[in-house]
Amino acid sequence: MAETMRAAVYHGVRDIRIENVPIPVPRAGEALIAVRRNGICGTDATEWAAGPVMVPLTRTHPASGHVGPMIPGHEFVGEVVEVRGDVDLCVGQIVAAGAGVWCGTCDRCAEGRTNICRRYYTLGLNAHGGLAEYVAAPARMLRTVPEGLSVDDAGMAQPLAVGLHAARRAGVRNGDRVVVIGAGAIGTFVLAGLNHLYAADVTVIDLPGPKLTRAMELGATRTLSAREDVVAAVLEATAGAGADVVIEASGAPGQYVNALAMVATGGRVLAVGLPKEKPNVDIFTLALREITIDSTVAHVCHDDLQPALDILAAGRLGSLLLDDVIPLDRLVDAGLERLASGSVDGKVLVDPAART
Repeated sequence: MAETMRAAVYHGVRDIRIENVPIPVPRAGEALIAVRRNGICGTDATEWAAGPVMVPLTRTHPASGHVGPMIPGHEFVGEVVEVRGDVDLCVGQIVAAGAGVWCGTCDRCAEGRTNICRRYYTLGLNAHGGLAEYVAAPARMLRTVPEGLSVDDAGMAQPLAVGLHAARRAGVRNGDRVVVIGAGAIGTFVLAGLNHLYAADVTVIDLPGPKLTRAMELGATRTLSAREDVVAAVLEATAGAGADVVIEASGAPGQYVNALAMVATGGRVLAVGLPKEKPNVDIFTLALREITIDSTVAHVCHDDLQPALDILAAGRLGSLLLDDVIPLDRLVDAGLERLASGSVDGKVLVDPAART
């Protein structure tokens, strides 16, 4: 094996360079992965276009210990080429990564909430990640890809795990009337999670076009155009009662206000999408109607990553969501720029081994 590899290195706002860097050396309990695919998402685009937000360029990250230029990429799948220590992995296995690293000893980990571990950090955001030919990752956050599942589909396991966790956090019960605002990648993963876990009536809201068509193909009960009065439409469809659960997955301006207006008294709103501006919330109405607002972040690897792989292996989600597979050299122009401009309807994957 060569001593160096090609990697995307983040140096600051709109400054990602393809460089030759040393191949990482796995520590005890880790595996060295030859990356086959790495998905990019809105978080990556935000870090590139307006960051650093989470990337520790100018300070030492308290959990990972990283500081300085960093290799991004937190949605990766690849082949095990080396293992260190007593781990349940074999060279040659294809694995998907959960990306988040937890300590296993704090109070949150003891509760099973490893995604909010007191010392949590994420490969690709707080330490070197998968937008490179190789990445070293703790074995405990890797899961074997089911036989027959392509690396393109498996490359979506981590964000689908995030969608599954969000669906669990929403507090949905069988028979509930649920509204999902936003049918982009994360909204679609949440929809897939809802359909996997519950028998609910699900309405999906977005602009007319392929995203709403895809939502129907993936099991939405109905869709609504964001260009119409969606609050009035939801209230009319529920005889004025409102939805039992509203999941805001777009982060678009005004949508949290809409979510609170269309949810039933005593209902729940789950915050998934990250707005660029702080939304104004009517606390007076919120309190009088006893609406529960909850939030979600990342996923719980033990609960969500393997089910995500199983869902991808059993259905068409991956093929419906895939937008493009690009080489590392095209990361910025064919990937991050398109994501930052909102011109991507599906998922863009990077193949670090490909050459332009």
